[in-house]
Amino acid sequence: MTRLDLYPEMLSADAFEPFGDVLMLEGAEQRSINEGSAIRFHDLTRIDIASEYGYPLLNVFRGQPKALPFKIKMMERHPLGSQAFWPLSAEPFLVVVAKPGTAPAPDALRAFYAPSGIGVNYGKGVWHHPLLALNKASDFIVIDRGGDGKNLDEISFTDDMEILLHGFDDAP
Repeated sequence: MTRLDLYPEMLSADAFEPFGDVLMLEGAEQRSINEGSAIRFHDLTRIDIASEYGYPLLNVFRGQPKALPFKIKMMERHPLGSQAFWPLSAEPFLVVVAKPGTAPAPDALRAFYAPSGIGVNYGKGVWHHPLLALNKASDFIVIDRGGDGKNLDEISFTDDMEILLHGFDDAP
């Protein structure tokens, strides 16, 4: 059996750019609205759902915490639209991604540690692992595409490949 150890790097806009957008309030354009009673953090990301007459879905996902190291067995992608995750709790989470295109090889995977208050928007067709909450059950606002058309592809890694995702603090 072949083993690949995957260690997360700190999530940053530059490092994550090939896969989508990092969502954060720090540094975002701010606009005073509602006669000064609220601040709008403007245009945090572009939600891409228009392919094949898609429409936006607003969901809440509750991710159950994963014990680390965690075996990565599969990846998925949404070829018709982006998918944004914004955490509602102060808990960090992990992100595992690969560039759009054909099914990724295990050594093409990258992992990121998303600290408290930071979200992500996976670009259309970006391969990603389903939600990886840490520490405790965590809720996320998820904006993605509804409508007709096949918008989910999944791949499974073979049993002769073990991909272990480690914690951010476990890097050698």
